Amino acid sequence: MEKRHEVLFKQLNTYRSELLELVDDISEEEAEITPKGFNNNIRWNLGHVILDQYLWIRVLTKDDPPIPMAYNQWFGYGTNPSHFTDETPSFSELISLLREQPRIIEERYRGRMEEEFAPIDMGMHTIEQVLVRTIFHEGLHMAAIIAIKRQIKNQ
Repeated sequence: MEKRHEVLFKQLNTYRSELLELVDDISEEEAEITPKGFNNNIRWNLGHVILDQYLWIRVLTKDDPPIPMAYNQWFGYGTNPSHFTDETPSFSELISLLREQPRIIEERYRGRMEEEFAPIDMGMHTIEQVLVRTIFHEGLHMAAIIAIKRQIKNQ
């Protein structure tokens, strides 16, 4: 079983590295642009990826995430950049959090991957199952970032 978890943590790190590489050439200003036809910008997508992973783990385990619950107000489902405040993390702060998140998750949950919890959405009842879902979700937001990036770089 442990080998399967190693593969999952490797995927978590690899896909996160790809996301960070994708936004490596984006400036703080570009991260704030919401192109016509889009609801959100790159900064929002990055914050949403961070929140989503911690939120699903929290829903399952009831553990407090290492981010303020205000992330829900800024980056939660149905929000957009109009919900940002002066306290909303900057693009560069989100980049730092994205770099740290896989390590934090692995350190906190390595020994608990198959621990059974009460089932949540789609019948998920282990951290392993939640991580599979959040990695897929991160890929969806990578696609959104690619589309936004294409729009802002072609302006």
